Amino acid sequence: MELTINVAVLLAVVIFVRIRRRVQARSRSDQWLTVAIVLVLGILVAPTAFGQGVLDVVGQLAQGVTESGSP
Repeated sequence: MELTINVAVLLAVVIFVRIRRRVQARSRSDQWLTVAIVLVLGILVAPTAFGQGVLDVVGQLAQGVTESGSP
């Protein structure tokens, strides 16, 4: 039996645990580390089918907001 860990899933768990911590206990370097981890997760997820689906949904949402705001 071989156990494999998807790096994107592992990063998502790390992000979830870091965000659930108390805000007052975070230093500026701790916040930057969280931002860097989120960026790496985005880079890992972007080329996947799930990432492309999220991109399409967000693009359609942004287009709808833009069209509703123009006269």
